[in-house]
Amino acid sequence: MAKYTKEDIIRLVKEQDIEFIRMQFTDIFGQLKNVAITKSQIEKAVNNQIMIDGSSIEGFVRIQESDQYLYPDLSSFQVLPWRPQYGKVARFICDVHNPDGTPFVGDPRGVLQRVLKKAADLGYAFNVGPECEFFLFQTDGDGKPTTQTNDEAGYFDLGPLDHGEGTRREICLALEAMGFEIEASHHEVAAGQHEIDFKYGEALSSADNIMTFKLAVKTLAQKNGLHATFMPKPIYGVNGSGMHTNMSLFKNGTNVFYDPSDARGLSREAYSFIAGLLAHVRGMAAITNPLVNSYKRLVPGYEAPCYLAWSASNRSALIRIPAARGQSTRVELRCPDPSCNPYLALAVCLAAGLDGIERGLTPPEEITANIFAMDDAERMAAGIENLPGTLAEALDALKADPLMRQTLGEHVFTQYVAGKQKEWDEYRTQVSDWECRKYIIAY
Repeated sequence: MAKYTKEDIIRLVKEQDIEFIRMQFTDIFGQLKNVAITKSQIEKAVNNQIMIDGSSIEGFVRIQESDQYLYPDLSSFQVLPWRPQYGKVARFICDVHNPDGTPFVGDPRGVLQRVLKKAADLGYAFNVGPECEFFLFQTDGDGKPTTQTNDEAGYFDLGPLDHGEGTRREICLALEAMGFEIEASHHEVAAGQHEIDFKYGEALSSADNIMTFKLAVKTLAQKNGLHATFMPKPIYGVNGSGMHTNMSLFKNGTNVFYDPSDARGLSREAYSFIAGLLAHVRGMAAITNPLVNSYKRLVPGYEAPCYLAWSASNRSALIRIPAARGQSTRVELRCPDPSCNPYLALAVCLAAGLDGIERGLTPPEEITANIFAMDDAERMAAGIENLPGTLAEALDALKADPLMRQTLGEHVFTQYVAGKQKEWDEYRTQVSDWECRKYIIAY
């Protein structure tokens, strides 16, 4: 990201004919929010004087303590390329602060910043490369989304089979105009499913980029009469959408996960980081896979991981070590999905990995066999446990993991669990179409 001063921003707003500025922030459930201001308010904005009503944001504060302020990250200033080129619209990504100037403990961006500070105090920089998948669906006559794709393409296919190719191209061009380095763009396994990968970066920037990416995808799809969704499993019987998360730790510019003397090229820190993830991944699941629907994706048969294991090559394992070594050595966690709040998800991943390093944990033996082909007895004999099977199970695991509570902080932890418990209770009391088809005649 560019390094701007307040004076730079004020000058750019004037010189580039920017009429509106969106002050963006994210609630604890990963929903992007914003307050739009006109260019006349830019000096107030860069001096942290734009106020919001925090009581109107789910999981933030009570009505009697509602005033909060948006502190823009000046380096996040960007013109939105899909908006008009006359009377342009720009954005800031903001931190949320209390009226006394202290950081708001319920701000998800602040949660990640606290864990990154701990890593920095240990000498580490945390880099992340996400792989975000999504579906493009057609809309009906009222503009409402369907689950129809008009797309017969499969993995790596191209037009004319891939009907989303044009929209995907527009997304890539828009993101590049905002400073993204796009590494790959392709059709995924399911009809209407796509993936766009952008270059890894420092974790806070990567989390910001994930939020910007989702906004760009949804906005440009809508512009083309399509609906983009990051719902993990929108269609029964086909692959769901994941957000495989590639992680590495650097110290003094060197990747500490790499050790050329090790048979796999992995360092002691890498093994302990893997062990930390495995030790906490069940407790993390309600954060990395936050929806009722998330657990419809994490089932055997659709390439999504279900079992707690790691491998240097095996794609059926929860944690995979891609082949690249040297500065590109990384740990890929395959369970997160793109509906997660990226600030919270990256925070718990880093906290788990650091816990493994600090405690000197050792991972279990690598699993090289296809775990999906094993039966229950074989998995049990190999000591392979399961990820949670439902959001309710994931919430129980979250509540049982003290590191997760500590990482999120009491405010976010309490509000998040309460919100997700409400979501689960709403789901479990619904009467579904499947139940009616199954039982209404037979009983």
